[in-house]
Amino acid sequence: YKNLAANKISEEEGTSADLEDITRQFRSQSMEESEFITETSNSLNKAFHYLEGNSSNTIYETLTEKDSLKSTSSTGSKSNENEEQKQNVQFSETSTRDASPLSEPETSRSSSLSVTEMSTDSQALVSILSHESVRKVNAQVSEEYREGFDLGSDNFTVNLEAKGLQEFPKDSLKVKHVKYLYLDNNKIKTFQGADLNDLLGLEIISLRDNELSSLPCEILLFHNLRILNVSHNQISHIPKEILHLGNIRQLFLNDSYIENFPSPGIESLRNLEILSLSKNKLRHIPNTLPNLQNLRILDLEYNKLTIFPKALCFLPKLISLNLTGNMIGSLPKEIRELKSLENLLLDHNKLTFLAVEIFQLNKIKELQLTDNKLEVISHKIENFKELRILTLDKNLAKKIPERISYCVMLERLSLSDNKLIELPKNIYKLKNLRKLHVNRNYMVRITEDISHLNNICSLEFSGNIIKNIPIEIKNCRKLTKVELNYNKIQQFPVGLCALDSLYYLSFNGNSISEIPVDVSFSKQLVHLELNENKLTVFPDHLCSLINLKFLNLGKNQTRKIPPSISNMVSLHVLILCCNKFETFPRELCILEKLQVLDISENQLWTIPSEICNLKGVQKLNFSSNQFIHFPTELCQLQSLEELDISQSNGTKLTRLPEELSNMTQLKKLDISNNAIKEIPRNIGELRSLVSFYAYNNQISYLPLSFLTLKELQQLSLSGNNLTALPSAIHNLVSLKEINFDDNPLLTPPMEICEGKQLYTIACYLQRADERDEKILEKILKIVANNITKTNFEFLCQKLNLRNSETDVPTKSTVSLNERAYQASVQWKTENLSLTAATLRNQLVRALTMIGAYEIMDKITALNLFTCAIKF
Repeated sequence: YKNLAANKISEEEGTSADLEDITRQFRSQSMEESEFITETSNSLNKAFHYLEGNSSNTIYETLTEKDSLKSTSSTGSKSNENEEQKQNVQFSETSTRDASPLSEPETSRSSSLSVTEMSTDSQALVSILSHESVRKVNAQVSEEYREGFDLGSDNFTVNLEAKGLQEFPKDSLKVKHVKYLYLDNNKIKTFQGADLNDLLGLEIISLRDNELSSLPCEILLFHNLRILNVSHNQISHIPKEILHLGNIRQLFLNDSYIENFPSPGIESLRNLEILSLSKNKLRHIPNTLPNLQNLRILDLEYNKLTIFPKALCFLPKLISLNLTGNMIGSLPKEIRELKSLENLLLDHNKLTFLAVEIFQLNKIKELQLTDNKLEVISHKIENFKELRILTLDKNLAKKIPERISYCVMLERLSLSDNKLIELPKNIYKLKNLRKLHVNRNYMVRITEDISHLNNICSLEFSGNIIKNIPIEIKNCRKLTKVELNYNKIQQFPVGLCALDSLYYLSFNGNSISEIPVDVSFSKQLVHLELNENKLTVFPDHLCSLINLKFLNLGKNQTRKIPPSISNMVSLHVLILCCNKFETFPRELCILEKLQVLDISENQLWTIPSEICNLKGVQKLNFSSNQFIHFPTELCQLQSLEELDISQSNGTKLTRLPEELSNMTQLKKLDISNNAIKEIPRNIGELRSLVSFYAYNNQISYLPLSFLTLKELQQLSLSGNNLTALPSAIHNLVSLKEINFDDNPLLTPPMEICEGKQLYTIACYLQRADERDEKILEKILKIVANNITKTNFEFLCQKLNLRNSETDVPTKSTVSLNERAYQASVQWKTENLSLTAATLRNQLVRALTMIGAYEIMDKITALNLFTCAIKF
């Protein structure tokens, strides 16, 4: 048993994208102190996704790579890689709130058990299912299996992931000894066309993320199959023939539409160890499930179970069970039979109490109960001597039993969003506790005993009514992250300044008015938030923090910046929104590494030319200030990628300068809530522009160069004066999100634009152009057939038409009608840049001016007729 479980992470198992996510999360979260330091340091990624409300504290690692078929008959290999995705900073009026953990409900993120303290016989299996693993669990092959496969030169893997296949491949499987087949991320609907003789030797089949609606009955012939992954498909029924797969070890049927699992004959799956049925429509579990005597991992999250199936209680080797996201109201007493269980996930259910029998699970290491309705936790929790992770967020608990101190192996305790007034007095006995999160409760104090938590690394008490932090916190030498947002703290806790491992510190939403000189000793700080306090000056002591990268001083009463800010050579992100600045602080212009600056909602009316020294700045927020004119000094910033100069509360801008086109790296531009009447004609030179927000202005048309913005994806022009959209708007090939609401649009009409679909708008405009061309042609013929000689001469003068009779000395034999038509066609040709509708309007105005009323009557009749025809 130990030998099998200890070798549960193998090369082939790691081939699945889902499993890689699981294992990477496990590895990153199961690190010792170094992980916490890295996690805290990674919180600096707020510099790249500030105001999006996200935090990226997970360390991603590449676990394994698949062997690829290098034979000439294969399609080539594809390695599993991680791509770093840079997240853009999005400025908004609620920016400082978004930076706070209180801006959104805390999600329960459970770390896995320490690798060094996990039992050898179940280490790998638990890693698959810890935290979010069960919801992403995927195909895995143990070391034992890999040895059995004898991956030599005659054994190959066929990898055809993401090749756009719409049917099962044929020729690619003619290779001798193919055992591992990966067809993930295609559009395969059936096995039809596959030569079963080519499939009989397969040991791994992965068809994750296709369009399968069912499995073929012939699957019973795949006697060698050990891993089958058909997750993320449209399967609604599992054929009973699947029960003939006696060698199957891992079966993944998650993210489909399955309502039932076959019951009779389930004992045939005697070797099954991993079964994933998450995110289906299961309402019942067959009573024959206990026949799966070797099942170790079972994932049933996000189904429609209303009771805890008793059948689950008789799986003797079950180590990890995930029932997250169901509607379970209670636990059966039979749960005590799960003697091997180590991971139990019951988040997002309807539990009102815990059956006392659950506390007989002596091997339990991880228990997740977030988002239930638990009011009381039994003192029998003392039986969980091996418990490492306990999450009780979003419940109704008013008290945590003192006997939790007997859970001496506990590493993470999360109690946020409950009704706690105090913590157990003996909590200091939890010597292995590394993370303690008690956000959004009714805590009034942190006791001095906190100093006994020698291994604590992360401390979160945001959203309480704490007034003071005990000086004894200085003894928590391993603390790397502290969050005390939105409390009643008036004095900066000096004890924190003695912690030389502290990297992340957040005090948003308190009443701190002074920063002590002691903070200057915290030179290791990289992230500091003091948003929404009572600071009247920029604390000079902060300028000693030479390693600080993220500083949030928004929503204070600061007016000036000290010259010593030049010492903050590492500063990347500076938030100064909602302060009292009347002039732009020149002192900021020497921060060479500054990348993000938010100085919105101040009283700025000018910007110094020295701002050009910010060579590396990428994101600027100057919204809601008092600029009379667009500050052209900003146009010198060649590196700028995002600019927000919207004016919800500030002085309205009336125009944009032509120099705007100098910012060639600009990807996001927000000029909303101004009084701008036109977009610069050279805006097309902003070739990198991805997002353009200009709602609530007075813009009446889009310049031609606007239609050359090939990278544009988001466009918001609601609340303007647009009456027509250019027919060439389809040239904006990357456009995904559009909004033209609240415009007096006629072409196309608003009902066409309400769906916010570019294709629909473009089709309408194309048809409208064709229609206008036909109407114009008819009008030209009406004019040619009815115009008098005198009116023709006047019309030629008004439209600069070419009169063929005056161009030649001899008398023309061409009739007046022909000459009028030829002249109008020539006029149309010379004005190809104008639309048919524009030409028609010019012609109508000219006819009105020369008094050609008879012709105008005929044109009016034509317009009435065309309007009556459904378009």
